[in-house]
Amino acid sequence: MLRRDVPAASPELDYAALSDTGLLREQNEDSIAVSAEYGLMVLADGMGGYSAGEVASGIAVAVIRRTVESRLRRRWHRLPRGGAMPHLLGGAVELANSAILSAARQQPEYAGMGTTVVAALFHHDQISIAHAGDSRAYRLRDGIVAQLTRDHSLLQAQLDAGLISAEAARTSEHKNLVTRAVGIDPALEVEVHQHRIAVGDLYLLCSDGLSDLLTGPELAELLAAAGTDLQQAAAALVQRANDHGGRDNISVILARVRSTPTAPARAGLLGRLSGWRR
Repeated sequence: MLRRDVPAASPELDYAALSDTGLLREQNEDSIAVSAEYGLMVLADGMGGYSAGEVASGIAVAVIRRTVESRLRRRWHRLPRGGAMPHLLGGAVELANSAILSAARQQPEYAGMGTTVVAALFHHDQISIAHAGDSRAYRLRDGIVAQLTRDHSLLQAQLDAGLISAEAARTSEHKNLVTRAVGIDPALEVEVHQHRIAVGDLYLLCSDGLSDLLTGPELAELLAAAGTDLQQAAAALVQRANDHGGRDNISVILARVRSTPTAPARAGLLGRLSGWRR
């Protein structure tokens, strides 16, 4: 388990991460990364023939991590509030999109590769979450699990339109058809949202190798039982997916909020302006 101890302007977090090939796939095309110093978690589920999916997810995770870290490093002690952090995270995903497209042009065998992405960035008393595809983010708070992302998938579109029931969706043949992914189209629309965090919150990023195989109650049960050992909790999530067949690669990242900033917010126009100064 990774622990993050940071300046008073940022939350303190505990992390765990695990990626597993599953029982049926020959290789793991998921990629994950945790940047504990900067409060960043990134998970990508690659798509494409041969090793292309692995390449795409690896590029996405590396570019997002490098972009966020390099930009925050220059202003670590003046982390901006408001909309700057979601913009930073969404922009990093867009750069990953361009990098994958560029790699595919240079290596014809990687043509058509792409990846889903879900990334989370903790800052002040907020979490920004960016995603494209059907990799998900969840939050456990006060015993209640909430899904914080909405899949960009054909199945989700059918559910939204009332064309299929939630029960039928669990066995649909369209389960893995995404309508948005990183590295497929130059005009990628990254969905980014910001949420307020609270002490005790437990956040989960996962690939569909987990979310497709666990019911909502199972997920709630395992997250509620996480206790203080997040690495054991990550292993339990992966094991449950494998117990249900392990049809895909399974990746999870967990983060628990130990404390949030307690310093009072700056007041007035001068405070707001100085908070944005670079």
